[in-house]
Amino acid sequence: MKLAQLFSNFEEELIRQGEEAESLSFVYRSLKNLSFTDFIFALQQEVTTEEEKQFVEDIYQQLAAHKPAQYIIGQADFYGMHLKVDERVLIPRPETEELVELILTENLETNLSVLDIGTGSGAIALALAKNRPDWSVTAADVSQEALELASENASNQNLNIFFKKSDCFAEISEKYDIIVSNPPYISREDESEVGLNVLHSEPHLALFADEDGLAIYCRIAEDAKDYLKDGGKIYLEIGYKQGQSVPELFRKHLPEKRVRTLKDQFGQDRMVVVDDGQD
Repeated sequence: MKLAQLFSNFEEELIRQGEEAESLSFVYRSLKNLSFTDFIFALQQEVTTEEEKQFVEDIYQQLAAHKPAQYIIGQADFYGMHLKVDERVLIPRPETEELVELILTENLETNLSVLDIGTGSGAIALALAKNRPDWSVTAADVSQEALELASENASNQNLNIFFKKSDCFAEISEKYDIIVSNPPYISREDESEVGLNVLHSEPHLALFADEDGLAIYCRIAEDAKDYLKDGGKIYLEIGYKQGQSVPELFRKHLPEKRVRTLKDQFGQDRMVVVDDGQD
């Protein structure tokens, strides 16, 4: 049997399991370190060893058990970096790259201080530190396991950032020019909208929040003024249904600030910015 036929059989099964067929070739190519051309060539070859057949089947079994492709590979790409990811942290999403891009575009000053609340894999903090080497970046998370992985990613990227185990602002004592957060924001009522591979594998602590998904935003909105320098800004990723509710929270607690809601590349409400700008 040619590899292409073996793939086709397993891909049909994956679709029946509610998973994406393309994940199989994505993981196979990544683990074998094959270019697209080499992969196309490989598909036309006969599968001659039991070992090769087992290799493909092992990938299929993990995907069929709703394990995300990035966890199988052990890394995810984010803003030009290869970051280690596993079940301790959320897999960084492309929409979050847009939040990083927004921060870098709107803040050209040197020597700014940044606090990333709920850093997870460290994706946002590391992307900012890499692109603004003179910024002082602190990455906070309530999960010690997440911080250990984020610290590993910082070492792998040769980036020097500060790590703090803190539940929101609980252990924070400094003031910052920028506070950024991509907190858990999915309401428990919306669990059915979440893909099976996300639900089965990614940490629920990083996905779900009480109060219709607004719990962490409430805490940030209530306390942020004590941790912002004069002229400081807040950048948040939000769920697509929260384009009204999150801004309302921040207008209530920071009435002197301007609050903006911005859409992502798919036209969904995705980012909220709190700053001193004029409407």
